[in-house]
Amino acid sequence: MGRIVVISTGGTIASRWQGSGFAADANGGEVMATAPLPEGVSVEIVDLFSVNSPRLTTHHQLTLLRTVHEVLADPGVDGIVVTHGTDTIEESAFLVDLHHDDPRPVVFTGAQLPLGATDGDGPGNLHDALLTAATTRGLGVVIAFDGKVHPARGTVKTQTLAPDAFADPSGARLGNIGFGRVSVLRRTLRPAALPLPAVPETAPRVDMIMHHCDADALLLDAALDAGAQGVVLVATGAGNATPEIAEAVAAATSRGVLVALTTRVQAGPVTEIYTHGGAVDLVAAGAVPTGTLRAGQARIAVLSALLATTDPRERDRVLRHALGEAAAGAEARPADLARV
Repeated sequence: MGRIVVISTGGTIASRWQGSGFAADANGGEVMATAPLPEGVSVEIVDLFSVNSPRLTTHHQLTLLRTVHEVLADPGVDGIVVTHGTDTIEESAFLVDLHHDDPRPVVFTGAQLPLGATDGDGPGNLHDALLTAATTRGLGVVIAFDGKVHPARGTVKTQTLAPDAFADPSGARLGNIGFGRVSVLRRTLRPAALPLPAVPETAPRVDMIMHHCDADALLLDAALDAGAQGVVLVATGAGNATPEIAEAVAAATSRGVLVALTTRVQAGPVTEIYTHGGAVDLVAAGAVPTGTLRAGQARIAVLSALLATTDPRERDRVLRHALGEAAAGAEARPADLARV
């Protein structure tokens, strides 16, 4: 069915006991040795790094992004599988998706149980990811996990330990995997891919600040004092905070800082309903609402805008493009999405 390149980056799927806990230390070959290959699939392995995914940096993620593009420069490659830790898979997958303009799939997967566990989920997830990479086209970057295919955009980790760990709380999955096949149910309309960014010597700082009862502007101001060029405000409800926070946001955006507005609520869009520091005032102060994207992916959108240009107005435009404003909610079910 295809020639698939597996890019190994670590995570639980590559983790072994270290005496006091588990940590990634296995290479891609060791991980691949645990999984059955779908019929007709050949695999090549790229050992990029092996770390627990909470330790990933922007440099790691940009290195992964560039590696994906380098692999796909070979027309003989039919697809890519990325083995990745589940804690930050939603961020890395979304970053790659923002810059992915190729019908060939990039499929992220991982595990909730470590390498060698007798009841481990890694081998099955890896098999399903290989099958998805070999037999689908035009889905963008996806996450294959526990027999399901999820779009990178909007999908988050919803369970800390359970095998069925991923979902888009505001949307449906793309497909199901079982009985040796991938059943594609739908696809989302994705914005045009952003150009591949350079890997800067020092990545722009992007911080996340969560609102809560009694919250003031202290942490937001501290982020700016630390040199943040972007901030994600994780507000309450449909995107609400206080007049003091709105004033701080206005001060930040007047300095050219990108501020994205999301919510700590699991599902549903950021919506301009309330004033007195609510989303009405925060958007008026220059914050950009993120729709149904939550904090981690909102941060990646801000980061991508900062990497794209130094012009403040152009950064705002790129951020809105990365958030998919023109494509929000659009879906299609074309016949050419069927298995190839």
